[in-house]
Amino acid sequence: MKILVLNVNTSERMTSTIATAARRVASPGTEIIPLTPRFGPEAVDGAFESYVSAAALMDLVQHHEGEYDAIVLAGFGEHGRDGLQELTVAPVIEICEASAHVAQLVGRTYSVVTTLQRSVAMIEDRLRLAGLADRCASVRASGMSTAEVDADPDAAALAVLAQARVAVESDFAEVVCLGCAGLAGVEDAIRAELGVPVVDGVGAAVRLAEAVVGLGLSTSKRWTYAPPDPKRFIGWPLP
Repeated sequence: MKILVLNVNTSERMTSTIATAARRVASPGTEIIPLTPRFGPEAVDGAFESYVSAAALMDLVQHHEGEYDAIVLAGFGEHGRDGLQELTVAPVIEICEASAHVAQLVGRTYSVVTTLQRSVAMIEDRLRLAGLADRCASVRASGMSTAEVDADPDAAALAVLAQARVAVESDFAEVVCLGCAGLAGVEDAIRAELGVPVVDGVGAAVRLAEAVVGLGLSTSKRWTYAPPDPKRFIGWPLP
């Protein structure tokens, strides 16, 4: 099985972090193919950057020449998943939804700890759109931007731990979801400190992708995710 794992930003260091997390949980025989967009923001924290990133990801998949069985979209609550589903029959698993699905299997309530406060709304909207918001106790911001997480993972882990503690003790969350792909790898330390399950979205998405492909399922092309009608695009976006 081959899984494309798409970093939503142009940081090669974060792509490497995501790839390591994906390979750590992938089953024997699963090949993880990490990809970085050809253009776009170096970090995604708000709606403008997210929409630009979505275009970059669709461009990335359209230009990918190798075979693949599934796509993991490693952007927490960001845009582009629906467009990618129109472009491919392969399952497209987004890490925000994947982590929430898994969290609800091991606890009644869950909280997300993400980067900046401005990112909270996008995550809340994605969970609501996916029908996953009812059991979300809270979405909390660590106060560190995606670029800061990328540059200083140790500081990010401490900031996330502080908010995760509040989520568990004040919001009564029974599971914590890491709300940024760049946080992959800190889940064991937080789990040991707080005594609750901690879900890394990259790992959850890889495992769910394996399950969906293993069941012989692909993206439905009946209505919503049918291929786009042929149209002429002017200057899309790179040759």
